[in-house]
Amino acid sequence: MLQHSLLVGVAPQITRRVGYNALVLSSVRLSASRSFSSCARRYNHLNDRQATAAAVGPHKNDTSSPSLAVAATNHGGDVSHQNPAHHGDWVLFHPVYTPEELKAVEVLHREATCFSDKLAANLVKISRWGYDLVSGYKHKVIPPGADMTLQQLRKEGYVLDEKQWLERILFLESIAGVPGMVAATLRHLQSLRLMRRDNGWIHTCLEEAENERMHLMTFMTLRNPSIFFRAMILGAQGVFYNMFFLSYLISPRACHRFVGYLEEEAVLTYTKCIKEVEAGRVPEWSDMPAPQIAIDYWRLEPNAKLLDVIYAVRSDETTHRFVNHSLANLDVKTDVNPFALQEPDMHIKGKKIAFERPEAEQYFKETRHILQKISAES
Repeated sequence: MLQHSLLVGVAPQITRRVGYNALVLSSVRLSASRSFSSCARRYNHLNDRQATAAAVGPHKNDTSSPSLAVAATNHGGDVSHQNPAHHGDWVLFHPVYTPEELKAVEVLHREATCFSDKLAANLVKISRWGYDLVSGYKHKVIPPGADMTLQQLRKEGYVLDEKQWLERILFLESIAGVPGMVAATLRHLQSLRLMRRDNGWIHTCLEEAENERMHLMTFMTLRNPSIFFRAMILGAQGVFYNMFFLSYLISPRACHRFVGYLEEEAVLTYTKCIKEVEAGRVPEWSDMPAPQIAIDYWRLEPNAKLLDVIYAVRSDETTHRFVNHSLANLDVKTDVNPFALQEPDMHIKGKKIAFERPEAEQYFKETRHILQKISAES
């Protein structure tokens, strides 16, 4: 079970969520007599009727909801917590990070322990190898004590220039936006087909898909890709979408694990990019102003730099890494999404690879308790 420190990390986040930061509190008061047992369905606080009701809430613009009235009070009357000075076409939740959270990310890896996990991890490795081969990228370590100019380092393939970095980022983000949409689509159709609620999974999957799309839209402001590059993305997306679609029908758990490993690679890529920019090896980006779309989306300072954007994108990828590895640890058929109510902050997501199932249950219980307390005090 999680320690008290988790609860402390959760509390400040309750009032910082951009979307539905306090789901229907009247639902969480529903009583349920079912407790944790060792039966085949493994009922606990992630799949009892009380959890199911709590994971489905009102639209964020429904100011008549008591829970959202609390949110509006905490945010000065602004339910969505969006400053009027900001604008954009996104409508789903996405985190806004403090400077401390942006620096709290660690490069982590989850060891594969079963056949499906090993298959997912190896598929990610094969995918990366294939793209590196097609793009001509070779990861070469700069020799110790090498006295080479930046031009020489780039010519020898030790570092990437800004064009090469953009190609890798644009390709990565165009593919990374697929899994969340596929998962949300299939779970949405399943909910309609079976005529029952989805227990909060659809929203998180959609949020991930839109978040990845916003990464792509942000970096697209820096470069207009060639016809060949667009054709390569078109082909890759067509193959990947259909393969992931069929795979999710067979094993949703393995697919979430695959995405978790894919996001591990994304965190690694952006971490290296940050180090290269800070070391002065991508001087074109050192003082480049952040695109306006990024300033609006991540609520950055007006004078923010592109490096600040890359830090924010890396934090997003860390969130996806944590969420997908955690979802892969759950029972995808019966468990409520523990992040439907709230996500932990980056001091947890950035330093912990995932919640195991008992930890996810404890986190959901603690989050629900906080929301109940807010409702009682309002």
